Amino acid sequence: MIEEARACFLEVLEAEPDNNYALVGMGDLERKGRNFDAAVRFYQECLEHFPENNYALFGLAESYRSMKQFNRAVEVWEKYLKHDSENVTVLTRVADAYRKARILPRSRELYQQVLELEPDNNYALIGMGHLHYDFHEYKTALVYWERMYEKAGENVDIRVLTSLGNCHRKMKTFNQGIEYFEKALEREPGNFFALYGLADCYRGMQKPDQSLLYWQRILESDPGNKVILTRIGDALRALDDLVAAEDYYRRALNVQYDSYAILGLAIIHRKKKQHDEAIRALENLLESDPENGRAVLELSGCYEDQRRIPEALAVLQSFTQRTRNPGRMVQRRIADLKAGL
Repeated sequence: MIEEARACFLEVLEAEPDNNYALVGMGDLERKGRNFDAAVRFYQECLEHFPENNYALFGLAESYRSMKQFNRAVEVWEKYLKHDSENVTVLTRVADAYRKARILPRSRELYQQVLELEPDNNYALIGMGHLHYDFHEYKTALVYWERMYEKAGENVDIRVLTSLGNCHRKMKTFNQGIEYFEKALEREPGNFFALYGLADCYRGMQKPDQSLLYWQRILESDPGNKVILTRIGDALRALDDLVAAEDYYRRALNVQYDSYAILGLAIIHRKKKQHDEAIRALENLLESDPENGRAVLELSGCYEDQRRIPEALAVLQSFTQRTRNPGRMVQRRIADLKAGL
């Protein structure tokens, strides 16, 4: 059918090169076949002859959106809206594109316009949730996703459950986050976002034994994930299983360099009183990541363990001079070390 349609459109264009129906038809065929560059050419050709053709504008904007060229997409969508300002589908697409282009005010304005036309529009509610989440406005994001949950109940999309869980995870209201992640996991036992959310909530609650269970479940299906390997190392280190923790950190580093794995190994060396190795690892880490506050505190701690207080203090003071925001813990340690001199 597709090839027959293509042949018909090309036959029309051979006889009538500026036929808007055939140009849009070819654009649609190429777009649905994910040949977006070719689709763009057909839509643009149509718009040269028929600048207000809504079908060509729609297809062109969709092509740019699919290519993640969001700034171009919104330019075309705005032209479309001049002719059809209450098309809810288009309004949500434009709002999505503005959100992905990080243009917050216009995105919010368009989502709100949709919600005025359709107060329970799922796409606008999801979009408003993501918009506020992306800008770390987690309480406001919750309002929109909770509306979806109240409306759909147990039939709500699993992504809404994990989004609600993530808001609570970011707000450190871990128990509430766990409830949503567990609901998602009941629906889909291998869901990565639910497993990750549960593991991270338990990590935030200082329950490494619980977090370890979920990190390991992720690793079963993704054994080469260096982030998860490092998280397992962290959990094992918190449980004082230093041998196993070191093994996981090294497995992470075998996949790819990871600063958290390096930090974890350095902390293990410090716990074992292997201060020279810990110092060497931390100094190397700070060369590549000079604003790593945790590494600075550990390095200072290594010197303090050996009663080399002036060196411990110098490390921290040097850090405060080269970074804009050294953090309260660094400032507190400086004060404590000075008081002990």
